Amino acid sequence: MTAPSNTYVTTSAIGNKEDLSDIIYRISPTTTPLMNMAAKAKASNTLHEWQTQDLASAVTTNAQAEGDNATAKSVTPTVRLSNRTQIASKTVIVSGTQQAMNPAGRKDELAYQLSMASLELKRDMESALCQLDVAATSPRQARGLVGWVVDNVDNNAGTLASYTGNTGRTVGTPRAFTEAQLKNVLQKCYSAGGEPDTIMVGPAQKQTFSTFSGNATRFDKSEDAKLYAAIDVYVSDFGSLKVVPNRFQAARDVFVLQADKLALAYLRPFSTIELATTGDAVQRELVVEYTLECRAPKAHGAIYDVL
Repeated sequence: MTAPSNTYVTTSAIGNKEDLSDIIYRISPTTTPLMNMAAKAKASNTLHEWQTQDLASAVTTNAQAEGDNATAKSVTPTVRLSNRTQIASKTVIVSGTQQAMNPAGRKDELAYQLSMASLELKRDMESALCQLDVAATSPRQARGLVGWVVDNVDNNAGTLASYTGNTGRTVGTPRAFTEAQLKNVLQKCYSAGGEPDTIMVGPAQKQTFSTFSGNATRFDKSEDAKLYAAIDVYVSDFGSLKVVPNRFQAARDVFVLQADKLALAYLRPFSTIELATTGDAVQRELVVEYTLECRAPKAHGAIYDVL
């Protein structure tokens, strides 16, 4: 049927208000597992330093003669480690006209753009913290997990990074991710004195991990009929570990981490700088200066070169 003659319809109308939702929907991921896991620390120099200490090896022959003179033990010196602070920033410039407008979904355009910049900055930091392998000075760059986790490793050829020589890694030949590799790394961590509590994996490796048949805990709700196929906690011979997916680490890496032996040291915490006005616009720069403090490299492990 058609409308009666002279019916005033929307296609002829002038002045109907637009229907624009006052909500802005985002899908881009903003979770940062490594930054959330690590402790917060204070850096006071662009070269941030700390010390580690190893105990002397245990011996089975510590039996002394009665009345014998005391002999001083050999002293194991501390090891001095360091990392460079890295400056990360995002700059937002909004025209004076746009700032005066009444946009949908936000009350203040500058404030909204700064909030988006802060989320993007955290994503950049998470990616750098997971993937950078060497420290640099021009511009300053912080060594990330790949450059620190080199002691308890299961890899497939290639070369590992060196935090003492500040050399990067070369990747090996990709191979399937297996539970045997994980058990190998967990054993190495335990033998070195570590007590890892977190397994951090990329999305593909998380799905592979959920097929492992070892001592794994799947959380379930008895009152529903859903099938839960994901592994959330891995119960190993050396303790229970959370399994955490991370979108921002390289797909070829799986990290086995001890959370209390990692810290994010800030020389300058997140701050907003009001830049000079050079035209009909407002300018703000969001800045942070930070580094990764790997408090005990031997506490951590990794499986590298996985598919």
